[in-house]
Amino acid sequence: MARTVTGETIRDRARDAATSRPEVLHPLHAPLTPEGGLAILRGNLAPDGAVVKQSGVVPGMLRHTGPARVFECEEDLENSLTAQAIQPGDVLVIRNEGPRGGPGMRELSIPAAMLTGMGLNESVAMITDGRFSGATRGPCIGHVAPEAFMGGTIALVQDGDRIEIDIPGRRLDLLVPAEELARRRADWQPRPPAVGGGFLELYARHVTQANLGAILKA
Repeated sequence: MARTVTGETIRDRARDAATSRPEVLHPLHAPLTPEGGLAILRGNLAPDGAVVKQSGVVPGMLRHTGPARVFECEEDLENSLTAQAIQPGDVLVIRNEGPRGGPGMRELSIPAAMLTGMGLNESVAMITDGRFSGATRGPCIGHVAPEAFMGGTIALVQDGDRIEIDIPGRRLDLLVPAEELARRRADWQPRPPAVGGGFLELYARHVTQANLGAILKA
């Protein structure tokens, strides 16, 4: 094993370390929770997965079913929040913020903070093909893959559709019959690219989906 500047390994240095505040830094035999802070959800709304910070979700929102409110970008949602047009129970769907659709997979920390400031983070869920900050609170589900720009199911969601979130069961489902989704998919057209020319266009053409790391691939 690699040595530190003292000539010891990190394991050697840490072997006799003591925790002065075990209520903050929990030992392995007494973890704060039985699971980690993040959970991967799958379902017909996120066939290739989505990510939620489950440690920031209140127990009453670990399972939630509500009507979709669809927004085509972050700014549309922020305007709706400012107008106080969001109702408790809503499931906000923010799409076209994925790696290719953004392009660049924006962090939706502002609307997440607005929800918290308005006292809605314990009654309203957010789902996006973009991403969230590690400090986000509430049922904010990001990294939905495939993203809307690539024709993922999130592109087919309509206002009023019922969405079921089951974090303990690791599920994220759009409660719309398969035949209706097939009809919508047949009518779906990709949104025009958000940029034209330059590096961002190159990025949008070659970046992978969120579940593959959103990295450039030749």
